[in-house]
Amino acid sequence: MSDDMYSVEQVAELLGLHVRTVRGYIRAGRLRAVRIGKQYRIARADLDALTGRPTPPPRAGRPALEVSSIAQVDGVDRATADRLTTLVLAAANTGHDPARPLRVQTVHDEERHRMKIVVLGAAAATADLLRLVDAVLHDGLLAGEVRDA
Repeated sequence: MSDDMYSVEQVAELLGLHVRTVRGYIRAGRLRAVRIGKQYRIARADLDALTGRPTPPPRAGRPALEVSSIAQVDGVDRATADRLTTLVLAAANTGHDPARPLRVQTVHDEERHRMKIVVLGAAAATADLLRLVDAVLHDGLLAGEVRDA
């Protein structure tokens, strides 16, 4: 995997996009970037993840396991879905191996009061994220409830 770092301007040029579009991708969480001073830097691996380019195969002797998970949460209103999405994205973007980022997508169906959370990534990191979601939903923390231990 390459350790190349790109500026927002370089990424925009490589992808044929406007600089504002690339910054919007960063703010929306679609493109991972590191802020250095007043500028963003984008790693080659994160650019590859955005564009869907295949990552190089793992080195011999180090098998890599990646999983896809879809979690369905029923009985969720729009406000709760928004809070849960914020929590899931924050958890996915912190504390994991930057070379193997979690990719998360959420969808809320207002008519059915149903939310789906799609997670792609390393098995252990995905399991940690799903345990967090389960704990938050089980303990009612998104609704502002506090349960005695």
